[in-house]
Amino acid sequence: MAWVIDSNNSPNPKTKALRWHLLLSYLAVMLAIFSVSTIAVYHFFRHSLYGQLDQRLEGLAGAASHNLMAIRKQSNESRQHDGKAPDVYANAQRHLDNDGDLDIPWQNLREANQGVEWFDPNSQRVGHAGTLLPDVPPRPGYQMLHQGRIRTVTIAAYSSNTGQQHLEGYIRTSEETTEVEGTLNQLRWGLGLGGIVVLCLTGIGGVWLTRQSLKPIEQSFDQLKQFTADASHELRSPLTAIKTSVEVLQAYPERIHPKDVKKIAAIASAATQMTHLVEDLLLLARMDTATYPTPDWTVVQLSDILQELLLLLELQALEKQIALKVDLMPSVCVLGNTQQLTRLFGNLLENGLQYTPDGGRVTLSMKQIERAVIVSVEDTGIGIDPEHLALVFDRFWRADRARSRREKGSGLGLAIAKAIAQRHHGNITVRSQPGVGSCFQVCLPQVQ
Repeated sequence: MAWVIDSNNSPNPKTKALRWHLLLSYLAVMLAIFSVSTIAVYHFFRHSLYGQLDQRLEGLAGAASHNLMAIRKQSNESRQHDGKAPDVYANAQRHLDNDGDLDIPWQNLREANQGVEWFDPNSQRVGHAGTLLPDVPPRPGYQMLHQGRIRTVTIAAYSSNTGQQHLEGYIRTSEETTEVEGTLNQLRWGLGLGGIVVLCLTGIGGVWLTRQSLKPIEQSFDQLKQFTADASHELRSPLTAIKTSVEVLQAYPERIHPKDVKKIAAIASAATQMTHLVEDLLLLARMDTATYPTPDWTVVQLSDILQELLLLLELQALEKQIALKVDLMPSVCVLGNTQQLTRLFGNLLENGLQYTPDGGRVTLSMKQIERAVIVSVEDTGIGIDPEHLALVFDRFWRADRARSRREKGSGLGLAIAKAIAQRHHGNITVRSQPGVGSCFQVCLPQVQ
């Protein structure tokens, strides 16, 4: 019976990571689009509102410009009389009009949010209307005064004598920006609250879209895991039959033709290698699913496991004249499965011995940091190129240089080591330099 993987309720960690990556990317793009559009809308309305205000002030200044000469004359007469600049309203009936009002747009400028000022060519004020009178010299064009609270428009007035223009003075109209800024403040609040609603809806929609877009990928990934598990499980029986048959033949060498001895030995070696590969694939397929039952965990002393591994690998190190240096700490315990932890560190030590040339060195050390323990396996082997470091824990990956040195390897040892470390709530990292060596570090939570 095939071994069944059930991952409908708990997606694979890689799928989860991909889902979060897509969701965050989607939200980042939508946030960028919304931010740009919001800023564009705000600046469009701001430009439109201030454009309307400027048009109103320009119209008022244009209407006031035709009376500049009369007001300058009135100012000169007033200064000759009492040395003070005139108030347009106080002298309007006497100098500008005979029917009791000015008959001009600014005749009712009594509110505090507007003002009109007339200046001579020397920028000296000769008259004013309204109560909004900025205390700065006139400057043709648009100005924002008093930290943006007052908007002014100043135009120059010219007279034409004998075909040449002559500057007669300036007219400045002013208005408070309270109304405009109030409207913009409401717009900002509206855009902000609307943005929160839009982002919430976008997030909900992003989650739904991400789930829908990843469903085919998750299904394909689940099917691949199921196929790997099924194939690995089904291959165990024929491989066992092959190994048993070969072992029976090798048990009676007199029945084997001398020319077939090497062939049968090759079959036995290939069957053994295939068996290890199938077992590794089945183990990884089981660990890929979140429903894989956690084995019986106990408190394990790491130093005992590592010492046993060193005894098993001592002969292999002696054959290659590789020095094994050990720096272990007693009474360091972790919660886990002894068999899996032995597999984890055994893979790392075998990896170091395989890729270290004769006469090299493999160092096994241990240190504690806070509530964790770090086990390091460092070698003086061929090393790994920087661009390949991110791939060393991928399944079936081996660099070309490493492949030439370890032809019997399956390329699953480091992938299994990483899966076991993660299953024990730890992690594994690597640093390496070509021609110098590599250092694998496993960090596991410590039992106090």
